[in-house]
Amino acid sequence: MIVLMNSSKTLDFQNRANITKHTVPEFNDDAQILVKTLRKLSKSEFSKVMKVSQKLADLNIERYAKWRSDLKSSDAKQALVAFRGDIYSGMDVDNYKAKDFNFAQKHVRILSGLYGILRPMDLMQPYRLEMATKLNTSRGKNMYQFWGNKINNYLKKMLKQEKSGVLVNLCSLEYFKSTQPSDLDARIISPVFKENKNGAYRFVTIYAKKARGMMCNYIIRNQLKRVEELKSFNVEGYKFNPTISSENELAFTRGD
Repeated sequence: MIVLMNSSKTLDFQNRANITKHTVPEFNDDAQILVKTLRKLSKSEFSKVMKVSQKLADLNIERYAKWRSDLKSSDAKQALVAFRGDIYSGMDVDNYKAKDFNFAQKHVRILSGLYGILRPMDLMQPYRLEMATKLNTSRGKNMYQFWGNKINNYLKKMLKQEKSGVLVNLCSLEYFKSTQPSDLDARIISPVFKENKNGAYRFVTIYAKKARGMMCNYIIRNQLKRVEELKSFNVEGYKFNPTISSENELAFTRGD
């Protein structure tokens, strides 16, 4: 069973990682192409392309100026402990033991605008580049065209090696669009998280993001390998709801 997460804009490069083991991103050379493209943008162009303030533009222009492909930079950090956005707030990586990191390294992958796809222990440097960014490169007008079939081919190979043929999608739509699900030759399980408000189940983005992280954390800490085991997820009031679930969309609700 392979679990697919997405990267986040919020990062932590101030605190030391609680692990030393690390690997190198599969598509580091492709990331370097994107960095070279971004370095050519003026501050106003960067701000417009990234849809950020001038202050954030300054920060990220400085980040890309320092970015090094050899990963010997002192600010390189393993992906799983570097991302700190809403989805990662549902995880407990600061208390992970070696067995947790090892399981995650084998079963979890993180989609990234800059790196394409990351393993949890892959060293990365601070950046900002969302998958939906419209950046002109030699490969097209946006990140989806830049990455093309690379992400999909990587996942197909991984799923074949892993042999379960199951992909658990905990990504946002923006990131999952970078894959081509119909070409994955896999059973795709999509957990959804909803709140019961006055008898109606509603999707609340901020809660759902954290819940996706909690689900990933639950899979890692319990080393789950079968789809049926996902239904035992019972964290912060969420429980499996068979009434509104389907074979490949597992619904978890709270407030019932």
